[in-house]
Amino acid sequence: MTPRLDLRCADCGIRHRAVCARCDETELARLEEVKFYRSYEAGQKIVWAGDDLSFVGSLVAGIATMSQTLEDGRVQMVGLLLPSDFIGRPGRTSTPYDITAASDVTLCCFRRARFERLLADMPHVAGRLLEMTLDELDAAREWMMVLGRKTARERIASLAGVVARREASFDLATRTRDIRLDLPLTREAMSEYLGLTIETVSRQISQLGREGVIELDGKRKIVIPDLDRLGAETGDEAMAG
Repeated sequence: MTPRLDLRCADCGIRHRAVCARCDETELARLEEVKFYRSYEAGQKIVWAGDDLSFVGSLVAGIATMSQTLEDGRVQMVGLLLPSDFIGRPGRTSTPYDITAASDVTLCCFRRARFERLLADMPHVAGRLLEMTLDELDAAREWMMVLGRKTARERIASLAGVVARREASFDLATRTRDIRLDLPLTREAMSEYLGLTIETVSRQISQLGREGVIELDGKRKIVIPDLDRLGAETGDEAMAG
């Protein structure tokens, strides 16, 4: 569901995960004064690689993809942006990636130059942004393992697990069953992201469905009956736990 565009920071669903997670009331009030929202439809380009990036911001709702295009036209998806993820880097006027809305997306935005000035006075925001950047680096290294060593089945399970843990709004310590979510990508996009053929993606999803690891509801919607069981299919001890 797309949030209201007059959403207060204190009522925002990503409040405790985003770049503002450690802000006190005074800092939140300052961000309230300068933030603005932008909405994008599925398939719409949010940022073109190399273009001037006049704003930075957090995904409030929806999912976006990051991709790079080679000179001969080949495109490689290099990452997903999920709710609370941050677009843009202070001190950089552009991004090396195309960023595209994979679903309808809402961004909480700040003018880049003004946000950079705020960072000098708001160490809680600067510290949280650094922490998120390091988490993003760890996630990129983990995904290298997924693509380099995991089987097709494990890659599909890993993608579903990542989306479930990041997109679903629940406490994983108390709820691990009957998790409903929309897979953010088409079968074709999943194949590009996972380094598989479309046929392999479809076959593995169907197999996981027949075995009850996931339940299929149309082309994009799935139900995860048991998150621990899905984690066991990823080949990753951390996700299995």
